[in-house]
Amino acid sequence: MRKLRAAILILFHLGAGTFVHAAVLQPGWTIESKEGATFDFDTGVATATNGVVVKYGDSVLTAQRATVNQTTGDVQAEGGVRIERLAQLWMGETIQFNLKTKKVTGQDFRSGQLPYFLQGEVFVADQAADVYVAADTRITTDDYAEPGYTIRAKSIVIVPGEYILCRHAMLYLRNTPVFYFPFYRRSLKSHPNYWVLTPGYRSRDGAFLLSSYNHYWNERFDGALHLDARQKRGFGIGPDFNYHLPRFGEGAFKYYYISDDQPGLDPAGAPIDDDRMRLLFTHQTAVTSNLTAKVVARYQSDAQIVRDFFEDEYQRNVQPNSFLEVNQNWRNFSLNVLAQPRLIRAYETVERLPDVKLTGWRQQIGETPLYYESDSSVGYFRRKFSNDFTNQYAALRADTFQQVTLPRTFFDWLNVTPRVGGRFTHYGETEGRTATTNEQNRTVFNTGAEVSMKASRVWPGVSSRVLAVDGLRHIAQPSVNYVWVPRPSRQPPQLPQFDSELPTRRLPPIEFPDYNAIDSIDSQNVLRFGLRNQLQTKRKAGVEDFVNWALYTDWRLRPRPGQATFADVYSDLELRPASWLTFYSETRYDVARHEWAEANHSVAITRSANWRWRVGHRYLRDEPALGPDSGNNLIHSTAYYRVNENWAARMSHHFEARDGTMEEHYYTVYRDFRSWTAALTLRLRDQRTGPTDFTIALTFSLKAFPRFGLGADDIYASSLGGY
Repeated sequence: MRKLRAAILILFHLGAGTFVHAAVLQPGWTIESKEGATFDFDTGVATATNGVVVKYGDSVLTAQRATVNQTTGDVQAEGGVRIERLAQLWMGETIQFNLKTKKVTGQDFRSGQLPYFLQGEVFVADQAADVYVAADTRITTDDYAEPGYTIRAKSIVIVPGEYILCRHAMLYLRNTPVFYFPFYRRSLKSHPNYWVLTPGYRSRDGAFLLSSYNHYWNERFDGALHLDARQKRGFGIGPDFNYHLPRFGEGAFKYYYISDDQPGLDPAGAPIDDDRMRLLFTHQTAVTSNLTAKVVARYQSDAQIVRDFFEDEYQRNVQPNSFLEVNQNWRNFSLNVLAQPRLIRAYETVERLPDVKLTGWRQQIGETPLYYESDSSVGYFRRKFSNDFTNQYAALRADTFQQVTLPRTFFDWLNVTPRVGGRFTHYGETEGRTATTNEQNRTVFNTGAEVSMKASRVWPGVSSRVLAVDGLRHIAQPSVNYVWVPRPSRQPPQLPQFDSELPTRRLPPIEFPDYNAIDSIDSQNVLRFGLRNQLQTKRKAGVEDFVNWALYTDWRLRPRPGQATFADVYSDLELRPASWLTFYSETRYDVARHEWAEANHSVAITRSANWRWRVGHRYLRDEPALGPDSGNNLIHSTAYYRVNENWAARMSHHFEARDGTMEEHYYTVYRDFRSWTAALTLRLRDQRTGPTDFTIALTFSLKAFPRFGLGADDIYASSLGGY
């Protein structure tokens, strides 16, 4: 038996090459070595030299030499040891690591996990508990080989994402000691207390200084106090308060007030009051894993205050609402309670006081091939118009929708899903000065079927270095969805309109319950055709879509008044001829008028981390239903270039070709100052009426605790101007 083991071991050494054969490894283990490895069958211990890589679970260890005990999980590694696990990195000359328990002991080590970097003599880590203890250690948040400042401590305790605790610590600027801390604790969740200052000039505001004092009490409470001065507008002040309570959830309170010297006019042309304020309160909690609650309360003295002083927030949500929502999920059902009052009279709102909805997800009916789904709701609704108390109206509405489907597959490739359903809606008598409808009931019948298939073919030999193609797979997915809805017992003009169909440039859903404009339901006899084509290839990141193209349109067999027989043809295309080059295209062609209704094209180039460029063109035809001047012919471009480690620049342009107006050009220069960054921004806006809006601002951000999220300057560039 020993001779047999010896023979196997000799053959293993001769043929192993670069890895330990899977036959001698326990499940989950990978051991690679340039010169192979020896393996003890009795103890399960593998020994490798001259470059070793050990993988187990989410941990990867590399070293010059290593001894691995697969049974206990212990690894003894020496010589340039490197341990990677998730976002953590540990390096040292000698490390003992248990890959199963995640306990580590090392000497002469270095480690980095944003926002901190440390180096020391010895450390002990329990990665399973996420606790690290080090002795005779230097720590900094300055990511340079020669940091501008360090804290040198006899001992350090680190809980990643929570805090750092130092004992007998000395603060050094370069190599000069400046302050001694017998005990020092710093949170990694937020910078304890610091000022953020944004000086600048804006033509409509004059010279300004936007400042906020950010304060951090503990892991549960933090906030900020905003103190803003604008030469032409006056002084603004407001506190922010955030809380994070493990048992009760998390939330925020924000208040801002300004006595505005030049408030201007509202959208209706009426003067805005000088005393302007906004208030925001949010809270969300998960009572259980299936029961959640969220409340958002917003108040504004006028519709323009957020646009004027919080531009990035305005871009995210032009007309925010207030609501209380409670959601309970079960395996096959969901109960949702929504209360939505209007707190900002300048906004048109449909109040829901409340709206209770029970949704039955698609589920099998016993042992039959049939599936059932439902959507039922009851609520009291009040529609309020902007700054108008005369024309508002309200009514009770109870609605239930029930549907049965029969999904089947024929010939192992053809999917057919017929469906039949019905809806019953009860409306109470409408209340209000302009109310014209009495109590009434409406019934709706619907039926139809969806037919789809998926076909694919692979060409493994197709390759191109220019197009980064390594094999090719084509997937085609044609589909036809037929919907028939006879004329309801009550037409939309006979009903109060709360959930109505809004004008849109995209094709709205045609089948229930996806079509949720309950009060606008009318007859339908339509076929929706769709075709999706995908070309996939293998690249470094895995399988990527080389081409992803979708075409879809509607054929209305019985058009309603105002509808054409054929809807516009829509095309959505994404082309990636290289990992660094992406082409996007969205088009809409009006078949009846034989003209383009929409064309949106852009090219994104990210050749390296040092530069990127995105250029595009967006054409929108004027749509009367969307209001005057709803179209545009816009050319836009955004470019970023990193000159070196210290300097970078960004510029963007928006040119409206219809009237030859450069609507906006934006320039930013970035400077890296080791532990923090600065950005000098210049923005010019042609508002067509009135003078050009001119802004220049200087913003600062700590690198360890950045002021803006990654890529925020591309998505919401106004944040660079302090707004």
